[in-house]
Amino acid sequence: MSVPSLDSTALRVLGALLEKQMSTPEYYPLTLNALVNACNQSSNRDPVMHLEEDAVLDGIEALRAEQLAWEVRSTGSRTTKYEHRLRERFDLTEQEAAILCELMLRGPQTPGELRARTQRLYAFQDLPEVEAALDCLDSGPERLAVKLPRQPGSREARFAQVLGGSDDPRATQPLAAISNGEPVHQLSLRDEVAALRSEIATLRAEFEAFRSQLE
Repeated sequence: MSVPSLDSTALRVLGALLEKQMSTPEYYPLTLNALVNACNQSSNRDPVMHLEEDAVLDGIEALRAEQLAWEVRSTGSRTTKYEHRLRERFDLTEQEAAILCELMLRGPQTPGELRARTQRLYAFQDLPEVEAALDCLDSGPERLAVKLPRQPGSREARFAQVLGGSDDPRATQPLAAISNGEPVHQLSLRDEVAALRSEIATLRAEFEAFRSQLE
């Protein structure tokens, strides 16, 4: 079964479902209202999105078409809830699921960033455990992540998911290279600049959040 190509809305819906299953299983599956809130939350998201209910429902339908999400109705309840089927579809371990979730919600990241940011999903013991999970995602016939070229001045290479979100300029080159069956050797100058701007914006936001905690 081939790896699907999702738009940014469907990708955000899928990432939000996976995140909530792993971080707050007591509230999972999610109602439509809870899913909209999860998609639009400002923490642990890059970029932050502002999706209406109709857009989230469209994302769910796109995932249903790929057999990646389902509607769930509890006995005696009129409320429809939603759950994903990503882990079953690709037989993901908990470690792989945590990393893929972060890549879907926050874009390309280094192994060090992934280890720090996945703590609410899975507590990696060390960096080699993260790298082992990335190697599994970046191999096999159903390749779900790709290693990007190291940026100038960076000590670590970043990894990106390849499930979709092709309207995000940071993901354009990896998706195109994978779909052509070719390894990724370089990013275009436009993508490189977009990635650097995004990282600067993320660092600025994290600094402001840290400064507000000290005030």
